[in-house]
Amino acid sequence: MADANLISRLDNRLDQLVNIDMGERGVEHLFEAARALQGGSLVGAAADALLAVPEGGTVVLTTGSVSRAWITPELGENDGPSGAAAVARALVLARNVTCVMLCEETLLPAIRDTCQSAGLFPVTLEQATIAKADKSLATIVMLPFETKDEAGKAQAETLLTDLKPDLLFSTERVGRNEQGVYHSMRGIDYGMGRSRVDFLFDLALERGIPVVAVGDGGNEIGMGKVADHVKAHVPYGDTCQCGCGGGIGAVTGCDVLVTAACSNWGCTAIVAAMAARMGNAKLLHTPEREALLLDTMVSSGLINSTHGIVDDSVDGFPRASHLAVAELCRTIVSRAL
Repeated sequence: MADANLISRLDNRLDQLVNIDMGERGVEHLFEAARALQGGSLVGAAADALLAVPEGGTVVLTTGSVSRAWITPELGENDGPSGAAAVARALVLARNVTCVMLCEETLLPAIRDTCQSAGLFPVTLEQATIAKADKSLATIVMLPFETKDEAGKAQAETLLTDLKPDLLFSTERVGRNEQGVYHSMRGIDYGMGRSRVDFLFDLALERGIPVVAVGDGGNEIGMGKVADHVKAHVPYGDTCQCGCGGGIGAVTGCDVLVTAACSNWGCTAIVAAMAARMGNAKLLHTPEREALLLDTMVSSGLINSTHGIVDDSVDGFPRASHLAVAELCRTIVSRAL
């Protein structure tokens, strides 16, 4: 374990790196608010929470965003899946946990392929139990989540009872606003064909299960923690374009909120902080792996949602930016490794 003072300095540098507001979305305001509430580094708090999961425990993750459901529910975006896959990989390597990934049934193939490119073999819950016991295979379980409110609430109850997760993790997963509407960053109703996973996170918080969430725009699960700042500083944060009477801000909160200019970058930084704490470079999300996941997401048809095209830019940021962030995160924590 590296020196605590060194870890604290590295955490702060990771925070600062991934919260440079290159997309002009107002994320720096959300970052400052979240830091004040957390009382310290966001990525550091997330890494601590993830590494506090008991050896052999269970973590439920969600990501994926049906991007143009009014055209087809089979279209998802490429911010989220690679970051979630990187976090799941680090959890499996560090804590031998069972990772269960939830998303829309329509997006399961693309997110499954992304997780497999990260090194996790998709299996059933029963198979994951066997793999965890003998530590012979890094695995992930993929499950669909309901897309209607009442069905989503019922499935949330069932999953928490059956899985008994030690922690829930969300990245780039849109949550409903105070009117129950799911919005895009442009303030448009985005709810059709979307899994109601936020109900699961609400229930987990009620039951005291730790929740870590990553977001970049204010409309994601976890952003309820800084709801007033979303309203004040994010475009359409106070008033959307769909006429529902609310803004885009998600009402679901979290225990640890990690903000970032791109949600995938937040995940990359969290994994780097985990690697620093463990003194284990194998946990890092490297530029080489990021390149592989970007290519996988292109071949799976996930889109760059900012430009509405299938390519290896994410949130409008070009491929080179994502490789650079991964390299800079690795460089920042290199002293601890």
